[in-house]
Amino acid sequence: MTTIKGPAIFLAQFQSAEPPFDTLNGMANWAAGLGYAGVQIPVNCGLFDLALAAESATYCDELRGRLHAAGVAPTELAAHLQGQLVAVHPAYDTLFGGFAPEALRGRPRERQDWAEGQMKLVARAARNLGLDAVAAFSGSLAWPYVYPWPQRPAGLIEEAFAELGRRWRPILDCFAENGVACAFELHPGEDLHDGATFERFLDAVDQHESAAILYDPSHFVLQALDYLAFIDIYHTRIKAFHVKDAELNPTGRSGVYGGYQDWLNRPGRFRSLGDGQVQFGPIFSKLAQYGYAGWAVLEWECALKHPEDGAREGAPFIAQHIIRVTDRAFDDFAGVATDAAANRRILGIDT
Repeated sequence: MTTIKGPAIFLAQFQSAEPPFDTLNGMANWAAGLGYAGVQIPVNCGLFDLALAAESATYCDELRGRLHAAGVAPTELAAHLQGQLVAVHPAYDTLFGGFAPEALRGRPRERQDWAEGQMKLVARAARNLGLDAVAAFSGSLAWPYVYPWPQRPAGLIEEAFAELGRRWRPILDCFAENGVACAFELHPGEDLHDGATFERFLDAVDQHESAAILYDPSHFVLQALDYLAFIDIYHTRIKAFHVKDAELNPTGRSGVYGGYQDWLNRPGRFRSLGDGQVQFGPIFSKLAQYGYAGWAVLEWECALKHPEDGAREGAPFIAQHIIRVTDRAFDDFAGVATDAAANRRILGIDT
């Protein structure tokens, strides 16, 4: 067994134009001051030079040194938006177009090529930073057809995942070459949003060694999925962990689909740690049981609480849940020295 590392914090939701949230150094010092030991760094927010990090180990050593001086370590790079743009259904072309450089908006083929190139840079940058995993979205081609009405044409979903596999296979090969896992956050809106869809994807990429999971129980609460059994089934593929809370309170008016309501009024909504319905004790126990060796990273999203309060409360919450795994059996005190002959005598063999 391995003790989970942490607490850590995902920086994306906190970045702003105001100090200390306007620079990586500023946020590193802020996070350390709250008790965090690690930071998950988004690659799309200008906090560091991705292209240079992919090419220069010296630059990455300097970056790690700056973080270390602040009191934190980099946990993973987060490339959700780049991963999203690997596969975009035309229905979402305009909405997701804003994630790409302005010159690529309205040019889906060029945007896709850019996203694939970005993901390969991320793999190389992660290697140079000494990281084991990258967080990402899968993108989606089949999401508009998630509900089977009208009836889907035969082969539609199969072709969507085959194409998704074709697009991701060379990216995953790059990740493997660099010794890094691509941990997909299973998330509504993505073609990879639960265990069944992750299995479809694994089949499409021949069970690729670098295809992994970012485990986030909040997304499973909103889908009414058993997030504890999920760990039992997929623990060998879990390479990253977002500690995020959520609640699902269906009413006579609205349920899982949310009725097009805003986050405040949806039956399913994200909450700050401890304010929702996720049972984190059993989650940390299962991850410890299966030897999860990565970080426990707060992702703050809440429709009610101020983000800085959520961040302040998150570090001790995670620290209290991390299990320092034992190096001995609890009943060793009652152990009795024996040998093979004694064991045979105890069993009544050859007496």
